[in-house]
Amino acid sequence: MGTLVFDIETVGEDWESLDTVTQSVLTRWIDRTTKNPAEHQAALTDVQSGLGFSPLTGFVVAIGVYDIERERGVVYYTGAGNEQDFTIDNYTYKERGEAEMLAEFWEGVAHYDTFVTFNGRCFDVPFLIHRSVAQGIAVTKDLLEGRYPRQQKSCRHIDLQDELTFFGAMQRRPSLHLFCRAYGIAGPKIMVGGDEVAELFRQEKFRHIAEYNARDVIATTELYQRWQLYQSGLLETAPEIL
Repeated sequence: MGTLVFDIETVGEDWESLDTVTQSVLTRWIDRTTKNPAEHQAALTDVQSGLGFSPLTGFVVAIGVYDIERERGVVYYTGAGNEQDFTIDNYTYKERGEAEMLAEFWEGVAHYDTFVTFNGRCFDVPFLIHRSVAQGIAVTKDLLEGRYPRQQKSCRHIDLQDELTFFGAMQRRPSLHLFCRAYGIAGPKIMVGGDEVAELFRQEKFRHIAEYNARDVIATTELYQRWQLYQSGLLETAPEIL
């Protein structure tokens, strides 16, 4: 079938649009743990700025995918609703609403048997699944079938953060940027960081988000290829020591 690399970008709902019960559920711990008004405000700001990290208070604004064998990618992104599809290098950019991009993502996923992400098991896939359920979109692959390769039967999901930290053997879980920096790969954070996506969305700089998403996918792809070389290529061609 084939190998698909993917990554998502997300944005939180507007705090003021949340009902009072939801706001209370999200912030009730603040009154119990903060000691002064400054701490209270800092904690509240953290909650408000972190809404995009949960599929219960956020939504998907971009999904980037890359077919390694065909060397072609697509970025689905939320926009103003009037953009035509366009291509840059080997990526085609398609403006879609969240429900449309989720439907097209899962339709495409059905044709692959190997998937590559960075922290996809903890973030991207759960987020995609919950948002798909919320939008009434059917999930076509169990991308969370098993954390370890031996547990994966219907498809293989290679989460590079798991692989490169040896499934928790390393105490810290470095970011994609740090791994790329260490391995000499051009990282995706050069022009914009993930925490700035919400601000770009508010400014309606939708193409900036889409292009940033593509850079994430490109970096993940290059990191995966380096991992492949280390895990299999070097082992197969290693000279005899004794």
